Amino acid sequence: MFHIGIVESIHQNAIKIIENNDNYSFEIIQDIEENNLINKLKKCDAIALRTAKLTEKIINNCEKLKIVSRHGVGYDNVDIHSLNKKGIPLTITIHANAITVAEHVIAMMFYFNKKLHDFDKSVREDRWDQLRIIDRKIITINSELFNKNILILGFGRIGKELSKRCKAFGMKVFVYDPYIDKQAIEDYSLKKINTIEEGIALADYLSIHIPLSSETKNLIDNKILGKMKKNAFIINTARGGIINENDLNEALSNDVIAGAGIDVFSEEPPNVDNPLLKNPKVVLTPHTAALTEECWLRMGQETIRNIVDFFDNNLNKKVIVNRNAI
Repeated sequence: MFHIGIVESIHQNAIKIIENNDNYSFEIIQDIEENNLINKLKKCDAIALRTAKLTEKIINNCEKLKIVSRHGVGYDNVDIHSLNKKGIPLTITIHANAITVAEHVIAMMFYFNKKLHDFDKSVREDRWDQLRIIDRKIITINSELFNKNILILGFGRIGKELSKRCKAFGMKVFVYDPYIDKQAIEDYSLKKINTIEEGIALADYLSIHIPLSSETKNLIDNKILGKMKKNAFIINTARGGIINENDLNEALSNDVIAGAGIDVFSEEPPNVDNPLLKNPKVVLTPHTAALTEECWLRMGQETIRNIVDFFDNNLNKKVIVNRNAI
């Protein structure tokens, strides 16, 4: 029998995959303090992991661990080097969240260009005849997504799903991803951009869909922001840390760009002193771009299915992050 440590709750229907399977036992672990995880995961054959940190110390104390299955696609909360040393595969849920994250980006774009929040407030405050006047300043009328330029930074599954939806709205879609060849992007009838600088100069919207790494940390800084259009918006549903938050706040405060939609932060939850929390040009969500009922179910099922498939010797290698380590 294989024992699975499920670190933080997942969808109940996902647990049903192993609930009545005699080959598996499991424990749901809610206390994610490091010493507790060391104790609870010590004898586990597999770990289903949400957002808790899987540190080197925890991994080195796992006596039977054979696989870690991440509930999501990001894995910056996992010490992957320690897994590599022990030859333990790390899997991600590659199919689960692309649609819902793409829809979240679209929702953020509509937040800015349709100004529903401002108009709702105006009606509630009995300013029907002054719908375009806020704090005695005339604001511009709504704008359309049609014919606007969007630069998609990263062309994985989420980037591809977003591109489909942007094209449906008649947007002009540009892609920057140095790891994807030109033909693969043109197969989607999109234009490949060779440098970030080239793309951001065109963009009315910049949407980020790349992992956080040493190469991408603080990639979007005051130098990049300074080359964007003054009426441009930036949306990050990928990972905090890719955008330098202090530089972004400064750019917004100085009207360098028009606004930002932020779902992820360099520190989560963000510190109360984070300047973005008080910036009126930012719409904030608490890392919930992938939290729809449908996606929650898919992520849970894929997380558990990856473990089961591993022990059945039927695991799709595409879901393994560290294929070279095993």
